[in-house]
Amino acid sequence: MASKTSNPFTFLQQVRSETSKVTWPSRRETLISTVMVFAFATLAAIFFFVADQLMAWGIELILGIGA
Repeated sequence: MASKTSNPFTFLQQVRSETSKVTWPSRRETLISTVMVFAFATLAAIFFFVADQLMAWGIELILGIGA
């Protein structure tokens, strides 16, 4: 496969052309997505904390070791 070489000016024109084709999210969509990411990350952190505490309690109960 032969590679095409182009000058930087042509490359920048192509980049600008392709960027104009992108459907950018609105400010509201970006805000909602960001809030959802933080909410699910918080829920996952709480879930894993509780699961870790339950497993530690179970190991301590079964083996009689732990702090």
